[in-house]
Amino acid sequence: MGFFDKIKEGLKKTRESVSGQIQSMLNSFTKIDEELFEELEELLVMGDVGVTTSQHICEMLRKKIKEKGITDPALIMDELKAVVAEMLSGDCELKLGTKPSVILVIGVNGVGKTTSIGKIAARLKAEGKSVLLGAADTFRAAAIEQLEVWAERADVPIISRPEGSDPASVVFDTITAAKARHADVVICDTAGRLHNKKHLMDELAKIARIIDRELPGCDKEVLLVVDAATGQNAVNQAKQFKEAADITGIILTKLDGTAKGGVVLPIREDLDLPVKFVGVGEQVDDLQPFIPEDFAEGLFARDSSNKENP
Repeated sequence: MGFFDKIKEGLKKTRESVSGQIQSMLNSFTKIDEELFEELEELLVMGDVGVTTSQHICEMLRKKIKEKGITDPALIMDELKAVVAEMLSGDCELKLGTKPSVILVIGVNGVGKTTSIGKIAARLKAEGKSVLLGAADTFRAAAIEQLEVWAERADVPIISRPEGSDPASVVFDTITAAKARHADVVICDTAGRLHNKKHLMDELAKIARIIDRELPGCDKEVLLVVDAATGQNAVNQAKQFKEAADITGIILTKLDGTAKGGVVLPIREDLDLPVKFVGVGEQVDDLQPFIPEDFAEGLFARDSSNKENP
């Protein structure tokens, strides 16, 4: 199954829920009027797109339809697809130009943080990069053990310390080892706690100082992992983490098991955070790079049956 097919299949539940209802609604209209836009906005809100983002989508759609002189409601779906792809575009690729580059991964327990790190490590290694993992979420012993399992699975080395160690010291050890081994990418599992924002900010600031001191000018990605199945809670979580950390992108997991894939849109629009990866399954290659056009195509495919047209 190719990349696009995996995205399309992963979005099946969302597509059946959201775009299926939108298509049915459009089929019930014979002309494009304000009532159509009101119903479209309502369906988008119900699909976890959020009020502000839904309003913006409809505004952009009105403009495109007016510019093109479109009068047939049946043509709206393709325009909607284009609006969504345009809205989601920009900064979706990882910036890993320096050697080494650093990826810090944060997210609360249960969202798939450790799994995502393992899958990114496996992907980068398959691309020919040498990867070193750092187990800097030292709050839970289980987090360290889980990352060690994924390091073995991805066949990449890992630096760890006992539970309760200073996370910044683990990052320091990992960077030191990366420089000695000439690694291309360092991926560190970092804080996943939001109950005390100040503590989180202090911890991440300390890690940032270590990186800036040891690897001045290096490319650095700070990726937040959120669970698509939590819908608007994922948006709220991203908002809180953004207040505490200098996030550069989002990893959206569990997209294949939910009808709430529309949550990508408010994360991008309201929080101005690009999505870098989406999780569409359990296999090691099921964490896919986020491609806005593929996502929009998969979200608004016309036929929501199992015999979808490619």
